[in-house]
Amino acid sequence: MIVDAHLDLAHNAVDLGRDLTLPLSTLRQRDTHSDIPVVTLPALREGKVGVCFATLWVDPRRYLEPQSAHAQALRQLEVYLRWEEQGWVRILRNQADLTRHLALWPEDGITALVILIEGAECIREPGEVAFWKAQGVRLIGPAWNRTRYCGGTREPGGLSALGVELLQAMDEQGLALDFSHMDEQAFWQAVEVFQGPVCATHSNPRALLGGEGLEFSNRHLSDAMIQAIGARNGVIGTVLYSFFLEHTWKRGMERVELGVVGKHMAHTASLIGWDKVGLGSDFDGGFGMNENPQGLDAPADLQKIALCVPESFQAGVLGENWLRWLQTIF
Repeated sequence: MIVDAHLDLAHNAVDLGRDLTLPLSTLRQRDTHSDIPVVTLPALREGKVGVCFATLWVDPRRYLEPQSAHAQALRQLEVYLRWEEQGWVRILRNQADLTRHLALWPEDGITALVILIEGAECIREPGEVAFWKAQGVRLIGPAWNRTRYCGGTREPGGLSALGVELLQAMDEQGLALDFSHMDEQAFWQAVEVFQGPVCATHSNPRALLGGEGLEFSNRHLSDAMIQAIGARNGVIGTVLYSFFLEHTWKRGMERVELGVVGKHMAHTASLIGWDKVGLGSDFDGGFGMNENPQGLDAPADLQKIALCVPESFQAGVLGENWLRWLQTIF
């Protein structure tokens, strides 16, 4: 079983109007966007992706107010609930759901979703964390760019007072924290404030991406941040966007070699062990097939990443490490 810790499925359905119940080849024929789609629900099933972390991601450039962000996130949530009713997915809400899914998946191949809020502007105030937990959310990433809660990608800064309250509310509700996109200042403050399970669903090592000072440097994890996540038994999902694998890459250039993915995974593993390395593809998260490494054209191609990993750790990286981590949040 493959576990992919970051897919913006509802964003693709609601904001881009993609029908993800179609076969991938059909969607590609119909899609009018410049980025070539990589994911549909049938493609996930065909690719043996048994679990994915499915986001509620509201573009802060379009939805500027918490109320509008909240409403848009609910529209995205409705997509997941509809797919569940139609039998396309299972939503994992507790340990019993996970146990049942692991028993059923070898026979039916249905992909299960763990619902993740990416960028917390849709949470209108920290007291609303309980509401989102009741809707099925099991982990929250407070940042995308800067939010009311903390600094983020390209917009540095620490936790706000509201951000501290958010993390405290997450602790009280037993939700996990996704460090991806959080600025380093906010990260270290969160390490002190938040006591629950942590991870980085889709983040790569800064050391392989030009180090400090570049425009996107705070999007990536310093070695010290990686070690801190490992010390909390967190798993880090490698993101597959070519620019986040090779910082000199630009759109329109030849796709990076698949082996670059292995270099990022090996660097993370050298700091915290292969048992804390996983996948967080972010397929279709603002980029498409031509922005992926060579050979990663569909979910089924995620199996190829095993070729970049020492044999004894392949099953863990492809899925077992994330499955073990999930036991800590249910």
